[in-house]
Amino acid sequence: MTETSTGPDGPKREVDAIVLDAKGLRALAHPVRVQLVGLLRQHGPSTATRLAERLGVNSGTASYHLRQLGAAGFVEEDTGRGNARERWWRSLHQMTYLDDPELTEREPEAALTYLQSVAATYTLRAQRALNELQTMPPEWRDTFDMSDWPLRLTPEEAASLRQELHTVLARYRRETPEAAANAPEGAERVSVITHLLPELDTSSETTGAAAP
Repeated sequence: MTETSTGPDGPKREVDAIVLDAKGLRALAHPVRVQLVGLLRQHGPSTATRLAERLGVNSGTASYHLRQLGAAGFVEEDTGRGNARERWWRSLHQMTYLDDPELTEREPEAALTYLQSVAATYTLRAQRALNELQTMPPEWRDTFDMSDWPLRLTPEEAASLRQELHTVLARYRRETPEAAANAPEGAERVSVITHLLPELDTSSETTGAAAP
């Protein structure tokens, strides 16, 4: 999706962003809704029919979820487009923040479903890029990267690493309609998806064995 930041130390918040509350979290706790918001943010206004074709669902399903997203304040009808027979929708924000630990404690099921939906969407985007890799121009194909860096960190070090990564990303041009209009020649959309995944080893705690 475009774009989701979790954790309190994300990049500097854009004006064009929404911070999830309980209502918003519950509204986004569905994979189709996460993907709908992402498509509208990435490609601009669209209709339920066109969005349904991209997602492989029927237009009635897409319409229903768009109405739910509209009620929760994520999208709205684009009255400047379409006609009486064709409703267009647009996203109201370009960023989503989930950075309230108390909210995830109060709404554990909604938080888990939302984050699982986000992870699934990221996987689809990576797979799409892989499918198109061989037909990309060489200069773009050579920028592609998928890396796995296992580290052994304290919680404080992990938080510092996250902040450093966000600081680096904040130095580069954000993908917005304004940036696209004023970007230098040759600039294209690039998605940087970061995962910082704690993989706690509890075996030594339960067996008393020392870590290697």
